[in-house]
Amino acid sequence: MAGALANLMVVALEQAVAAPFCTQRLADAGARVIKVEREGGETARHYDATVMGTSAYFAWLNRGKESAVLDLKADADMALFAAMLGKADVLVQNLVPGALARLGLTAERISEQYPRLIVVNIVGYGQDTPYADMRAYDLLIQAESGIAGVTGTADQACKIGVSAADIATGMTAYSAVLEALIERSTTGRGQQIEVAMFDVMADWMTVPLLHKEQAGRNTQRHGLAHAVIYPYGPMVCRDGTVIVAVQTNAEWVRFCETLIGRPELAQDTRFASNTLRQANRTALDAEVMPILADLPLAEVTARLTEGRIAWGQLRSPADLAAHPALRRVQVPLSTGQTISIPRPPTRTAAAESGPVPALGADTDRIRAEFLPR
Repeated sequence: MAGALANLMVVALEQAVAAPFCTQRLADAGARVIKVEREGGETARHYDATVMGTSAYFAWLNRGKESAVLDLKADADMALFAAMLGKADVLVQNLVPGALARLGLTAERISEQYPRLIVVNIVGYGQDTPYADMRAYDLLIQAESGIAGVTGTADQACKIGVSAADIATGMTAYSAVLEALIERSTTGRGQQIEVAMFDVMADWMTVPLLHKEQAGRNTQRHGLAHAVIYPYGPMVCRDGTVIVAVQTNAEWVRFCETLIGRPELAQDTRFASNTLRQANRTALDAEVMPILADLPLAEVTARLTEGRIAWGQLRSPADLAAHPALRRVQVPLSTGQTISIPRPPTRTAAAESGPVPALGADTDRIRAEFLPR
């Protein structure tokens, strides 16, 4: 069945993760995505060779796309690119700031020549800020935005273990494209959109920022535990660790009654609200942790379930591979081999996916299509 964006054509001047994530979601929804690569291929093709010779990042984010190798500094290839833009609905690019303008594609020229084109420029920092020209990679943005500052343990700041800044930026860009398409359906005009990685992560940091500016309180790092809600984090049992989440006073009462068998603790004035429990973490742990340390994991999870208290297990990638909730989709590689990856969210069926393209696999066909002799 054709996707909701089956009549959409997207041109992607993209590399690494953020822009490819955006265009992958567009491809998943049925859009035709033409990925324009330089000679030798874009950055992510060369991160590793984990997936039968293909980079894991590239295999994840480029299925179902077409690949055309173009030298946009060459007149013939630039003419082909211009012809593609003339028929495209969306251009997504995350080249270095100013790269499009240096190719002659200024914002003004794009608006004049391609009035219906939606252009998404993914950058590191807002182009009207002093950081406009700063290099921006995922880890650098996690550090600059404060995300790493609230992640980790009391002794060590950490990055999030996946490319969170890139992924969040790609999701935001995807949403921006959909909004722009809706607006174009009424105005008939495209628009040019800037999505800055720093802005995306700063938005994620709103709660710690408000805590600091409104209450003078720095958000501390607590490892696996929640920084604001408590008890909400790991609890060590006799033979394993479970993550427990108590978010309301009613859950706190059930926690005391059902899990640890200490109903009187729910009335302790030190723990009467989440604010007090958070402030008295050490005292609360002294009451709770010795009880759980003597209980087997299976009994603890059974009591949590009985008490209607949310819990989860800390899992590794190996555990994820066998997780009963993991839904998968099969993705063909350009070699004809097939891999299995997590099914994209919002896909209600295990939709068939196009192959991960070999470098330049579609160049000749695209050239003949857009510049016929």
